Amino acid sequence: MTRFIVKVVMNGIILIPLLKWYTEATTMSAVVASIIFSLIAYFIGDQLILRASNNLVATISDAVLAAIYLWAVSAMMNWSLSWGELLFTVVLLGVAEMLYHYFLKRFDRDTERETA
Repeated sequence: MTRFIVKVVMNGIILIPLLKWYTEATTMSAVVASIIFSLIAYFIGDQLILRASNNLVATISDAVLAAIYLWAVSAMMNWSLSWGELLFTVVLLGVAEMLYHYFLKRFDRDTERETA
């Protein structure tokens, strides 16, 4: 549960201000969009892809997922998110995800050593 909360907070720190800055999103719609993205990215990127592959594959998958998700939400909510703004947001999320995955793997290795 702690890992999910960290992911929600991390994504929220990036997504909420950028969505409010770049689009006509209200605070509530930016928060909801961020939480839904975090849920999807956590279950697909962290629980499925990261466990089955490596950090690079999971990070790229999360970045692609973020691009598709933000593009779809932007279209559905009629937000004016340009391709440049979308790309900048996705790159920031990708870097954050890469660091997040790195620390998850490191924490898992440290935990295994302590229990052995």
